[in-house]
Amino acid sequence: MKYFLLVFVLLILPLSAFAIEEVLLEVDDNLKPEASAGKIFDEDDELTLYEKIQDIKAKEVKDTNSSAYLLDGILTKKFASGPIETMHLFGYYRGAVDMDLSEGGDTLYDFNAIQAGINGKFRGGQNFYEARFRFDPVEGYSFLQTMPIDIYVANASIPHHTIILGNTRTPTGYEGSRSDTIIPFILRSQISRNFGNTRKVGLRVKGNYDLIEYDLGGYSSDTYFREFFPGAEFSGWVNLKPLGKTRGKYGNLTLGGGITAGNNVTDYFVGGLYAGYEYKNFMANFEYASADGYNGARMISTNQAEGFYSTVGYKITPKLQLLARYDHYIPDKNFSDDIRREYSAGLNYFIKGQAVKIMLNYVFCQNDILEDSHRLMLGTQLLL
Repeated sequence: MKYFLLVFVLLILPLSAFAIEEVLLEVDDNLKPEASAGKIFDEDDELTLYEKIQDIKAKEVKDTNSSAYLLDGILTKKFASGPIETMHLFGYYRGAVDMDLSEGGDTLYDFNAIQAGINGKFRGGQNFYEARFRFDPVEGYSFLQTMPIDIYVANASIPHHTIILGNTRTPTGYEGSRSDTIIPFILRSQISRNFGNTRKVGLRVKGNYDLIEYDLGGYSSDTYFREFFPGAEFSGWVNLKPLGKTRGKYGNLTLGGGITAGNNVTDYFVGGLYAGYEYKNFMANFEYASADGYNGARMISTNQAEGFYSTVGYKITPKLQLLARYDHYIPDKNFSDDIRREYSAGLNYFIKGQAVKIMLNYVFCQNDILEDSHRLMLGTQLLL
């Protein structure tokens, strides 16, 4: 399987030479180099603070595939001189009430994210920066280890490309590489939260054309600043966009695949495949991943594990989205009796796009060796 995925990536990369129309690079929200991306309203220095607040209240946000900061125009400063051209101060909160409906189950409030930071661009418009800090604790780590998360500088002077240096989220899996702000459910899929959803220090190159996009990088295999370069890691992901020239007329189809390989105490290798389709109010996707050891956000493991998930969603109205997901995970293929299945249903209510969102999820966890459980989660998200 790992050799198939490696050949898949190597064969796809040369196709980028056939894409000739320039398209602005889109990166995931944790790496968006320009603070103004996804604005709720057009910034106008002549507007008073009161007028800007009224404008925020009046504007509708229909795009839910990217993040928009609610107070972007108010909290962005333009400098007339000096090396920094713009600086945007932002805050991000995401939390959920998690109720275990099983007999004897607990009700907890989980702080998924309490973050703040600055981002913007240097003078000249081709160099960007971000410093994002986390203020919610992570079990097993000190506050100082988990506080710095996205710390990077980026350059977009090469057409279609962005080069990024610093601590960023690695492209281990499709969902595993995406920002918390835009994933459809409160919790990630099992392969995403075990294999991916992790940040490492390294150098990466992201490219985006009409028919292909890719994210390739070399990193230190350390996470949460525990050690200085305990080993090297390569992580790469490639997406084909067969309908990229149609400008959304027939929807958006994404076919992707990638690998992550490295060493940290042990060798590890994760490979994955993805397919997703969006058309108007409908979306559906499928992702599979197989690991011969992994180095994800939760732990380093020597297990051979695999899993997949599939999601369907439909926007009943521009503000209300209905979701369903089946999630299948085997944490150790040498112990096949342990299979974990999650059946999820969800509702998302977008008050101001992803900037102000309410989420309701029901999850039935069916386990072969553990007790089954029923969970109901009510989550909120706020991006300032």
